[in-house]
Amino acid sequence: MSDTVLEQNTSLQSPRTTVKRLAKRGQYDRETIHAIIDEALICHAGFVVDGSPVVIPTIHTRIGETLYFHGSAASRMLRSLRDGIDACVTVTLLDGLVMARSAFHHSMNYRSVVVMGKGREVVDREEKLRVLDALVEHVCAGRVRDVRAPNEAELRQTLVIAIPLAEASAKIRTGPPADDDEDYALPIWAGVIPLALTPLWPVDDERLAAGVVAPAYATGYRR
Repeated sequence: MSDTVLEQNTSLQSPRTTVKRLAKRGQYDRETIHAIIDEALICHAGFVVDGSPVVIPTIHTRIGETLYFHGSAASRMLRSLRDGIDACVTVTLLDGLVMARSAFHHSMNYRSVVVMGKGREVVDREEKLRVLDALVEHVCAGRVRDVRAPNEAELRQTLVIAIPLAEASAKIRTGPPADDDEDYALPIWAGVIPLALTPLWPVDDERLAAGVVAPAYATGYRR
């Protein structure tokens, strides 16, 4: 299915991606799903190999309506996914710890995405190069213009998998704890401890060439 056709349908909801538990937290619009995917640094790809479930963390990127990840051509995950087996890819951003007055109502504020689909191997050279650049930029915007591009040997050693964003859902929790009415009078602190990914100052490689300094995208890194 082409990206043009996909964009005509603003919802990525399907029976497989419909949120059942706490359904009011489910969201299915492309804008929300894209934003969560784009902010997260890693995803987890789940699939079944020889009757056994496997879940592997990996770097990802999104180009239009396609989710991509890559790795060694020897990777069991990628070799399995290129054969078109069903995959479930998840992304999670943790925004806060929700501290309730009761142990039962403790929770977390989060933004998550679940993508269902079948993978395909990216064999077109131009698409593959475009995806590899996008993966670098996803991790650190501006880095591609500085680094050496992949050579032919590295391209042969790298497998890129694409999964269409045709079936997906987001699940989001925000806000304070939701205690039982009778517990609000308890003399117990309750609230939210916000969490965020905070980069530290970059550490130079010991073999850095003389005179090379950390670029602005490293010293001012942010998601």
